[in-house]
This record gives sequence, C-alpha cells and structure tokens, in this order.
Amino acid sequence: MIIDTLSARRRVPLPQNDPNFSYKPGSPERAELKARLTAMADEQADIPVIIGGKEYRTGNTGKVVMPHKHGHVLGTWHKATPELVRQAADNAIEARREWASWSFEDRAAVFLRAAELLTTTWRQTVNAATMLGQSKTVFQAEIDAASELVDFWRFNVAFAEELLGEQPISGHALWNQMEYRPLEGFVYAISPFNFTAIGGNLSSAPALMGNTVVWKPAATAILANYYTYKLMEAAGLPPGVINFVPGDPIEISNTLIDHPSLAGIHFTGSTAVFNAMWERVGRNLSTYRSYPRIVGETGGKDFIIVHPSAEPQAVAVAAVRGAFEFQGQKCSAASRLYVPKSMWGDVRDRMVAMMRDIRMGDVRDFRNFMGAVIDAKAFKKISSYIDDAKANAKVIQGGGCRGDEGYFIEPTLVETADPGYRLLCEEIFGPVLTVHAYADDKWHETLDVVDRTSPYALTGSVFARDRGAIREASTALRNAAGNFYINDKPTGAVVGQQPFGGARASGTNDKAGSKMNLLRWVSARTIKETFVPPTDYTYPFMAEE
Repeated sequence: MIIDTLSARRRVPLPQNDPNFSYKPGSPERAELKARLTAMADEQADIPVIIGGKEYRTGNTGKVVMPHKHGHVLGTWHKATPELVRQAADNAIEARREWASWSFEDRAAVFLRAAELLTTTWRQTVNAATMLGQSKTVFQAEIDAASELVDFWRFNVAFAEELLGEQPISGHALWNQMEYRPLEGFVYAISPFNFTAIGGNLSSAPALMGNTVVWKPAATAILANYYTYKLMEAAGLPPGVINFVPGDPIEISNTLIDHPSLAGIHFTGSTAVFNAMWERVGRNLSTYRSYPRIVGETGGKDFIIVHPSAEPQAVAVAAVRGAFEFQGQKCSAASRLYVPKSMWGDVRDRMVAMMRDIRMGDVRDFRNFMGAVIDAKAFKKISSYIDDAKANAKVIQGGGCRGDEGYFIEPTLVETADPGYRLLCEEIFGPVLTVHAYADDKWHETLDVVDRTSPYALTGSVFARDRGAIREASTALRNAAGNFYINDKPTGAVVGQQPFGGARASGTNDKAGSKMNLLRWVSARTIKETFVPPTDYTYPFMAEE
C-alpha cells in the first residue's frame, strides 16, 4: 500500500515567544549590533521597487535619513510610477495561480524559515535599520523588529493550522469538508512607520493563507521594511507573492483600489486615511470581482484611569513608560491620564523626577531612553499641540522642541482642569501626556468621561487595588478599548498573549497576531460528498396509508 505522505496533514512546530536580548554591556549581541549600526550608518542603500522578483529603479527618488540626525542620509528609495503599480497588481494576480496551489505546509515553511533567519543571522541588520531609520532605542527595536516579527511568523503558522483544522461534522454516509481558499485577486497591504513588525505582518499574513500581495511601505520606515522584504526573499518566498512598491501613497492607493481584482486591504495608519480608502472602495463596489475584505488598525487616544486605591509608584512608572517610550509614537501609547486629586501631587512628583532623569538623543548611544520623532511633519504637528498647552493649559514638565539637528521633542506632561480640552480628545502621536485630576468622589462619573471623551477605542488601563473598582472600570469601559490592561501600562501587546486591535475609530478590531485576522484572508467553501447517492426520488412519508 502506497501512502501519499505529501497530502497528509502534519503538525507545525509549537510556537514560543522569542526572548528579548538584554544588550547589556559586554554581551555578544551588544557588540554585534554596535558593529552593524556603525557599518549601516556608512552605507548608502539603493532601494528599488520590486515586482515579480525584478528590481525597478525609476530615478524619481526619496531620501532615507536618521530622524535624530536628519542631515545624515542612509540611502535613497525609488518611487513607483502608476504603470509599475498596475504591473504589480497584475503580477500578483498571475503569481497567485502558483502560490495558491502550494500546500499550507510549503507556504508555512517559508515563514518559519524567515523567523529562524531573523532570530539569527538577520537580527541585527533589521534591528539596526529600525534604530537608524525610525530612531528607536535598542530595546524598542528589539521588541519590535526582532521579537514581535518572529512571533508573528511563528504564531500565525500555528493559528493557520488551527483554523484549517476546523471542519464540519460528517455522518457515516457522507463526508463534509471545509476548504479555506485564498481570496480572488490581490491584497493591498499598507504599513506605517512606527513598527517594523507591522510591515512584515501586514504583507505576510495574507500570503501565508495563499494570497498574493502588493505592499506599500511607509517612506519613513522604508529601510527596515526593505530589509524585511529581502529577509523573506532569502527564506524562499517566490517572486511575485509579495511585491514591494514604495511611492506616493495617494497615487498608489487610488490605482490599486480602483483595480477590479482588489480582494482585500490590510492597513495600519491614520483613521482619516482609512476612512478615505473605505469610501473609495464603496464607490467602486459595482466594479469589483468580489467584495474586498477591509482590515484596518487606525488611531488611538489611549487612557490610564487611576482609582484612589491605586499604588502611586506603579501608576507613575506605567505613565512614563506608556507615554514616552519610542517618543509616544505608538497607536497604543498613553496619551491621557485621569488621577484622583488626592493622589495627583504624589504621582506628579514621581513622574517629574523620572522625566527629568530621561536621556534623549542619538539612539546609537544606548544610555538614551528616547530618540527623535519621525520627521519634520510630525515635529511641527506635535510642537503645535505643546504650544496650545502652554497657552491654554499647564505644562508641568518638558515642552522643549528642537529640530536643528534631529527632530527632538522633550517628554511633556500637561495638566488641565477641563476634561474636554483638545489634548485629552485628539490623537497627537508624540511624547505628550495630558492629565486631568478628578475629584475623588467623582470616580463613577470619570469612567463615563473616559468612555465618551474620545472617538477611539484602542487601548486603555485601570490602576486600582480595590477589586470592586477594577470590576466597575472593566464594565464601564468595555467598549472603550480593544486591549484593556489592569495595573499595567496600555502598551506592549505580545503576539499569542494579547491579540491587538480596537474598534470605534480605532479600526475593525480583527486582532493582529490571532486566528481572527487570518480568517479574513480566506474564503471558505463547503464540500459535501455523499458515498451512496439515493436512486429514488420518493420519501417514506409518501407511502399509501
């Protein structure tokens, strides 16, 4: 008897979260990363458009610079023309024929190998590119560009296997099966600047499920995203499965969203951009081959709500880390803090002491806790909010902005008596935390304020030692955050532990790093096979009395 082992379902390796390296003085990983940072800073990357495995250099280029030293150019990147964008879509459609025919195990092996390469020979290249190009400290780069991306690739494979194993009930006379088909057409992936891992996941999650992808990376993260693409290529990703198409975001989006074979959009970015894309998809519905899947994680105005029973030091540390790590440029960063008046003085003094101790500068100096914000546009926007605070609220600490050498903005703590003040309502995406001290007897009312102040619902946390207060906050804020933390900062979701995403104006809440997200990239087909079909059209009830 010959057994077709190729069609037998095998088990993928059990996923485990990638451990973060410490990079302490004297460690081998510190020396290796320092060397790669020095070498990469002296390189001039020439980043092309990549379609079907072929490189295209249009001559219309942008510059890659260090945000913390914006006169230092790391390389140039070529902008795709509208013709190349259409070619990328057509190439993805053609590549789907082969890629979709691969077994799940073969597709999974590509990304498992990519994960292994990232943990070993590619780790410090992707880390260094993230640090230099996005001004992340070594720790912020390590938890993002290395560990989180490794986790996405390993856990997505395990989640996909679990999904494919979900099959309907069958009887002895028939066999019911569920086939999880890739979507018809191509998936458009649009990634942001702030997380290298997001770019790798937005492009690869649909690909794992058999789809082909056109990936538009953010210009301000293009160096790390380019190395991420080259890593997947080194892991055996076939040409055309993921097409790397940097360029003008509006031009690329309009071209691809107007394509009749658009099958899905995998997006992380601003709410306004996502809304505009959704509206354009709506106008095009009659032209599509099928309804596109639209998956997006957008903005946030993330909160920390403190009960009078909370421990002040824990609150202060969570607020400082949650608000100021990576310069507050996380969708999940703490941006508004609600503290009882009886505790505010103590929490404030602890926070100010930490903030005054924070070092900010070139991320190649590992003593720095913060780097620069991403570019001149962000610098100008965040500075304008700080100017507003100086005029209309109270700046407790920080507030300094200097952009001559790098785009540096001090960690800034603002206090306001007005719970409707704009810095408590609008997304800033920078190192600015606004505090409202509420009357101790207004805990219940303040929960309602937190829920209705902002249109977003991404992350939030409650600090309390009183379990009743925790229960009340969890209930009152049930819809105010897709990721809710108890006695912890509202950042740092780990793949496999806290699937990430929010609702309201924060996105579709399809939970990156979970089976829920992967389900969006397949179209199920139910198959019923009857072993012995009936040969008589009549039923027993039709017999004569």
